[in-house]
Amino acid sequence: MRKHLAATLAGLVAIACMALILPASAAPEKIIIDTDIGDDIDDAFVVALALQSPEVELLGITTGFGDTKARAAILDRMLGETGHADIPVAIGTPSNANPGGFTQRAYGRGGHFARASHPAAVDFLLAQIRKYPGQITLVAVGPAPNIGELIARDPDAFRKLKRVVTMGGAIAPYDDGWGGTGTPHPEWNVKNDIPAQQKLYAAGVPVVTMPLDSTAHLKMDEVRRSRLFARGTPLSDALALLYLQWSHGTRQATPTLFDPMTLAWLLKPSLCPTTPMHIVVDKDGMTRQTAGPANAQVCLKSDRAAFMDFVMQRLDR
Repeated sequence: MRKHLAATLAGLVAIACMALILPASAAPEKIIIDTDIGDDIDDAFVVALALQSPEVELLGITTGFGDTKARAAILDRMLGETGHADIPVAIGTPSNANPGGFTQRAYGRGGHFARASHPAAVDFLLAQIRKYPGQITLVAVGPAPNIGELIARDPDAFRKLKRVVTMGGAIAPYDDGWGGTGTPHPEWNVKNDIPAQQKLYAAGVPVVTMPLDSTAHLKMDEVRRSRLFARGTPLSDALALLYLQWSHGTRQATPTLFDPMTLAWLLKPSLCPTTPMHIVVDKDGMTRQTAGPANAQVCLKSDRAAFMDFVMQRLDR
């Protein structure tokens, strides 16, 4: 009896020790993507990357800036075509901003997987934050009217986000991906809602920023594009259609994957190491590092090859 008891205790001790040694599998990171999908092509790659990453739980997607209903129609079809019609799509307040830059509108026409209705973006964000306080990462990859409205309506709720990971701004001269050097200027996502960006950096929520410094050189070459689009999966077919519409509308062939670095960082932080900084957005939309306590973690440099390998590995599944 004593031998049996001793063996049992030894076994329990061994199991307990193994539990200390082996890490428990982490629960998926809860995220919401806030996007202006339909203008540039990189937003579609953010959504695709999220769909292919079991480390994240995509609670929903909110559309912001310009024709937010047409953006929702693109997402309805993309999610439906890829078997993810259960993921909520919420619509931000529409505006007349940048109608000529909406290159992928045709993809959302025709009512493919169209939903009968969509919740309002800020209502949806507030409901999710209150349901999961301190657990949600907001991946913000467009101009930020939804963020500005959310902070104005309920700043306390906004501070219950786990963090905001955003693409925007330009801090220092950067590699433009074409063999030249880009000069800091009011970057698109920032300049199209300067007050919202100012509120974001003053809100007291952890912010991780991927400016042009670490994203402008992320060109997706023809070899990688051809390999991905030849996969013939529902997701690669959706990306190929959206890419072709973007390419035709802009007369460009090589996309820059600015926005996907936000999600890539979340999945593998070593792809874009960050530095604590005090960031302010001035009245002209310039994103500047100034003296003061850090209010953001900023990635100023990334490895294009490592990033592209990571994205392709995920989307090639």
